[in-house]
Amino acid sequence: MIPVHLADAGFFESGALKFLLEGGPFMWPLLALLIMAIAVIIERYRSLKLLETDAGTLREEVIELLSEDKVEESLKLCDSARGPVPAILSNGLRKYLVLRRLNYDQAQMEQQVVKSMENYGVNIVAALERHLPILATIASVAPMLGFLGTVQGMIVAFGDIEANIGQQNIVQAAASGIRVALLTTAFGLIVGIPAYMAFNYFTGLINDFVLQVESSAAELIEVVSLRLTLDKENSRD
Repeated sequence: MIPVHLADAGFFESGALKFLLEGGPFMWPLLALLIMAIAVIIERYRSLKLLETDAGTLREEVIELLSEDKVEESLKLCDSARGPVPAILSNGLRKYLVLRRLNYDQAQMEQQVVKSMENYGVNIVAALERHLPILATIASVAPMLGFLGTVQGMIVAFGDIEANIGQQNIVQAAASGIRVALLTTAFGLIVGIPAYMAFNYFTGLINDFVLQVESSAAELIEVVSLRLTLDKENSRD
């Protein structure tokens, strides 16, 4: 049984539901896109919050430990921290530690460490970009779908005007039909604009993360190279 307050015709003629019903059939696909966009935005925001960790301080501590030849301590520090940057540093340090114990050539060791960090970084970036193409698609499709609904509504409105010429005020009928037809364009923009803004925001976060990774890798390799050079000179002595 439908509750009295829902059965009241005023409920179906007011607010958001009235907006959807007046806009026609194209409003429902747009509503589905809106729900999908909100879900992706919430999911990506929760995932990308890890990028806001203070990776700069961790990087400085790792570099300081490496300069003192405390590789295992720096590895433990990275493993204890959360976030993609510590994970990439940990991957590079673990590779360096293994190759160092195997007495690899310095040049090959540097190449292997860089390659390991780059490959791991590519996988992390791919995970961070998950579902972002959905946001980009919604940002593009929603306004076009809204415009298509408006075109369809205009066709219907002008058909009604043509059928009722001489029977009612044409201007009033045209204004009413056009107003309803434009609702889908408005709703399409309401869906598309936030999706576009969220996509750009998340993309900016990921680009900043990539720069952090490149900077971290460059500093790590610089310290590793210096450490290997010092070890070679000490072995000669």
